[in-house]
Amino acid sequence: MDWNFATVFESVADAVPDQPALIQGRRRTTWVDFEQRSARLAAAFSNAGLQPGSKVASYCYNSNEYVEGLFATFKMRGVPVNVNYRYLEDELLYLLENSDAEALLFHSSLAERVANVIDRAPMLKMLVQINDDGSVATLTRASEYESLLSSHAPMERIDRSGDDLLLLYTGGTTGMPKGVMWRNEDLFGVLGESFYPLFGQTMPDQSHEAGPLAAAVVATGKAPVHMPASPLMHGTGMFTSFQSMMGGGAIVTLEGRTFDPHELWRAVETNGVTQMAIVGDAFAKPMLKALKDAEADGRAYNTDSFSLLISSGVMFSAEVKSDLLNRINAFCLDSLGSSEAVGMASSMSGPGIEQPTAKFAVGAAAKVFTDDGREVAAGSGDVGLVAVGGYIPSGYYKDETKSAGTFKVIQGKRWSIPGDYATVEADGSITLLGRGSNCINTGGEKVYPEEVEEAIKLHDDVADCLVIGVPDERFGETIVAVVTRMPATAASGDDIAASLGALSRYKHPRRWVFTDEILRAPNGKADYKAAKALVV
Repeated sequence: MDWNFATVFESVADAVPDQPALIQGRRRTTWVDFEQRSARLAAAFSNAGLQPGSKVASYCYNSNEYVEGLFATFKMRGVPVNVNYRYLEDELLYLLENSDAEALLFHSSLAERVANVIDRAPMLKMLVQINDDGSVATLTRASEYESLLSSHAPMERIDRSGDDLLLLYTGGTTGMPKGVMWRNEDLFGVLGESFYPLFGQTMPDQSHEAGPLAAAVVATGKAPVHMPASPLMHGTGMFTSFQSMMGGGAIVTLEGRTFDPHELWRAVETNGVTQMAIVGDAFAKPMLKALKDAEADGRAYNTDSFSLLISSGVMFSAEVKSDLLNRINAFCLDSLGSSEAVGMASSMSGPGIEQPTAKFAVGAAAKVFTDDGREVAAGSGDVGLVAVGGYIPSGYYKDETKSAGTFKVIQGKRWSIPGDYATVEADGSITLLGRGSNCINTGGEKVYPEEVEEAIKLHDDVADCLVIGVPDERFGETIVAVVTRMPATAASGDDIAASLGALSRYKHPRRWVFTDEILRAPNGKADYKAAKALVV
């Protein structure tokens, strides 16, 4: 196959040039302008010395520029790298160094953090500042985004390869963030398998054939108007946007820097949004409340255009899902997947079609295996790990050990097994049990207990600390710190939290429990079971 996202999107732009491609507030960009702006940015990358295989990191909020940066990087055969905009200086520097990033796109509201790390990141050849804060001057060494585009002619189109990479950094289940290496061919394959059949189409053999297929979708009047309400720097937001773009659709992003469900519903109403990507209850509960508040105020939002809600990343409870879908008369695709494994399982709900929480239909390329490699039989009650085959990543960037732990050969076939435990019901569906690690998933963000523990233990009054996740109705899990204080000290949770300035806010414990015991085994290993029992 010859699948490369840059060539696919160029073909779409040629086929539907005047269709809307990017929408944010009052800014609207057609497909032809989207392609030309991205080509100008690609030329700027090349002129700065970037080569095929060079890594281009995006430290940005959802925006038109984020999508243009992805397209531009693919165009010059570079490797897009996502950076969590919540990262502070040390986390940002780690990811830049680990990914070998040579260029960094960033919003001006994040410029102070960038300024504090660039002297320690000599590999960076290029800084591009996207102005979203008029009070912030462009950093020394940085180019202003719009000026950079206007000073470069569009890069000529080139031949590309399905082997060109995208690096999707994920927290995973243990350790520091890992870069999942997706070949263009594999990522397009797994996304296209679930997208094209929705419109009665088969996947194109060649990238340049994508345009006529997109034009056919547009001609039906059903081209997606897609809102990634979840961050584009997460797989859910990015990958669902790629799928919509395959069909000549438009990507609608919000302008706010914090999630505002009323802004979301206004954007749905104004732009005729047809589908949306969210991360479970953390998004759905505020969205539902906003609908109810608007109804109570006598100003219900018009959601007639809306038909599909896509959720992935955290638990989406059946009760919230049902209440929300009945109000907007839409269907929900609840997808079980991860950065390493797309299409593991899914659940479809809608008015009159309800599914229990955590129950999914297994994907066409997925199976459930026991730890010793046996396929779990339906109705057996055995517990196994969900594995997905077919189009899967090449591995983790610069980490052969962790790659070997996730990407395994079973029964002569290569599988991605990110660590989700499940049982297989008699009807062939699976019930998800959870990750087999201590990783905390709060509001779609993965938080590693060890990182938070070490930050807490820097406080003079703390003798030891364990951090666990406990169920939370809105965020999936909430972070709880179990602290052993030094003798004759009485630091409160607020006192300790005040010392965590170097730790991103979403990693801060929301609750604190104090104990006189050191909750560790004789060999020094943490006793998380005892910590959780104490919290309960």
